[in-house]
Amino acid sequence: MRVGMFLRNSGPPSTREIITGCAEAADKMGIDDLWVLDHIAIPPDDAEGSGGRYVDPLATLAFAAGITRTVRLGVSVLIAPYRAALPTAKWLASIQELSDGRLCAGFGVGWMAAEFQALGVDRQKRGAITDDTLEVIVACFADDEVELNGQRFLFKPRPERPPVLIGGAAGNAIPRVVRYGDGWMPNSLDPDALKAPATELIAAMQAAGKSRPEIIPLSMLPLEDIGEGAERLAAFADAGATGIDHPGRYADVGEFCRNAERILEIKSRAGY
Repeated sequence: MRVGMFLRNSGPPSTREIITGCAEAADKMGIDDLWVLDHIAIPPDDAEGSGGRYVDPLATLAFAAGITRTVRLGVSVLIAPYRAALPTAKWLASIQELSDGRLCAGFGVGWMAAEFQALGVDRQKRGAITDDTLEVIVACFADDEVELNGQRFLFKPRPERPPVLIGGAAGNAIPRVVRYGDGWMPNSLDPDALKAPATELIAAMQAAGKSRPEIIPLSMLPLEDIGEGAERLAAFADAGATGIDHPGRYADVGEFCRNAERILEIKSRAGY
């Protein structure tokens, strides 16, 4: 059972100094995963907590790759319709190469109408755009030579494809995981609500001849109560989760480290 934390690339803690301190601490302490999030054009009315400050998630992961050695680095989740497919594939390959295979690529379709409007992207087509992007990414990591728009080209470096996890509700996410991905990142599901769709996904992946999926819900652990936290982590594991992404906030490196200590104690208490 993996335990992961947000590496905040938004708001006041998204400075070089704090990102560096938190990434290095997570690496040394044994946190399994660090996750960043994706926003690109927050309107002023929705900027509470972040002030509209968002460091690009892929740039943040590339930076973190250079100052860590063991922790897995992921995005929870990259909004596929916000970015052109081929440059996104190139970003992922480059981070995977330079991190020595420690990248995990979460993808989602997006939801915020204001961001789609700022980008000039038709929100109604976000599902189709996401599928097209995933098609390109899978193709790029499958062969050194790729053809797009009638043009052959070399895709190098071409490291092993990072795990592709799909965010979103089960009804839309599960078919995408089976077709393109390696796992699911549900949001705001408790263990009881996770069990049925997790079972469905595991069976669908098996039927498709694919490996057992990663299932990493985005969910807060109760850090103030280690026993309760251990029970919740174990309940997620029993429901089919292979890890958890704890999206807790922190103001500085010290608070991040205290949260990390509690998360690791919860993991130990739960027996993982």
